[in-house]
Amino acid sequence: MTWSILARDDQGRFGVAIASRFFAVGALCVHTRRGVGAIATQALMNPMYGAAGLALLEAGQTAESTVSALIHADAGRAHRQVHVLPAAGEGAACTGAQCIGWCGHALFEDFSVAGNMLAGPQVIDATVQGYRDAAGRPLAERLLAAMAAGEAAGGDKRGKQAAALRIHADEDYPQLDLRVDDHAEPILELRRLYEKSLERFQPFTACLAGRHDGAGLTDRGEIEARIERFHALRGAAGA
Repeated sequence: MTWSILARDDQGRFGVAIASRFFAVGALCVHTRRGVGAIATQALMNPMYGAAGLALLEAGQTAESTVSALIHADAGRAHRQVHVLPAAGEGAACTGAQCIGWCGHALFEDFSVAGNMLAGPQVIDATVQGYRDAAGRPLAERLLAAMAAGEAAGGDKRGKQAAALRIHADEDYPQLDLRVDDHAEPILELRRLYEKSLERFQPFTACLAGRHDGAGLTDRGEIEARIERFHALRGAAGA
C-alpha cells in the first residue's frame, strides 16, 4: 500500500520519503536515528521494527543481519515489507511472500526503494531514475523529485492520500520532518510544505540548541540576521 525511498548523503544525513493511499503514512512507517540509519516498515506494517532495527544497527549489526533478525522474530513476516539503510555499508530489504502486488524493492550503494500495492515495477524504476536525475540538488529535493517520478509512473494502484519527508542530520531530532496525512495530491502538497519550510522554518531551526551549539542562539536580532543570510545565499546559488 506504499512506496518509499531511503537515502544518505556524504554529509552523514539520512533522508526518507514515502507515499501511500493510507492515512498518515509517515506516522508509523518512517524511523531514523542520528549516525545510525533509516528504516521504512510497510505493507501490513510492523511499527516495532523501527526502534528494534535502529537498536540493532547501533549495536553494530549490518543492515542484512538487522532485517533478518526483525523478520525472523515476527510471526507476521510474510505480510511485511521493510528496508534498512545504515550509516555505512550496504542496505538490505525484505518483501514478504504475501505482500500484495505489484511489490518489490531495489538496493543501491547509498539509497534504496521499496513498494507494494503499486501500479507496477515501473513505479520503482521511475523513483530510482528520478533520484538519480536530481543529483547535485539538496537531499530533500532529490527525494521529492524521486517520489514525483514514481507517482507519475502510477504510484499506489489504489490512488493517493498521504506522504511524508524526513531529513535527519547530526542532531538527535530531525532537521526536517514534514507530513501530509490526507490530501488529494499529497506529493504536490509535500513539495509545497517543503518550499514553505524554506521561508523561515529551516533557517530558524538551524539556530536552535544542539549537540555542538549548547543553548543555540537566543539573540532574536542575530536569528533574524541568520535567516536573511540564508536567503541571500539561496538567492546567490540560484542566480
